[in-house]
Amino acid sequence: MNIPENLKYTKDHEWIKVEGGEAIIGITDFAQGELGDIVFIEVETVGEELDKEETFGTIEAVKTVSDMFMPISGEVLEFNQKLEDTPELINSDPYGNGWIIKIKIKNASELDDLLSSTEYAGTINS
Repeated sequence: MNIPENLKYTKDHEWIKVEGGEAIIGITDFAQGELGDIVFIEVETVGEELDKEETFGTIEAVKTVSDMFMPISGEVLEFNQKLEDTPELINSDPYGNGWIIKIKIKNASELDDLLSSTEYAGTINS
């Protein structure tokens, strides 16, 4: 299973990559594997400021629909438009072309509460 060391993780299986005052968010390789074939992504929060752990969208797979949660507080700047036509990018490239949203970070200190790759691996292997 792929768990890149340069990212931070949540117990809800989201990852976050910080780039200056912004961050990119997606779901982990483990999460996409558990969901199965992803068929639809809905994000209607672009332009909204959301708090940590608020729902920013939903992800629909063949067998289930799941909410996606903000790892940290911030304003949703962008939705990955590629996912409108090819949501399966999340299955094939969850840490690359399968990213879901980009946010403007509101409170960088919240990053300290997230899991490292080693800590995240411990949560899914226990």
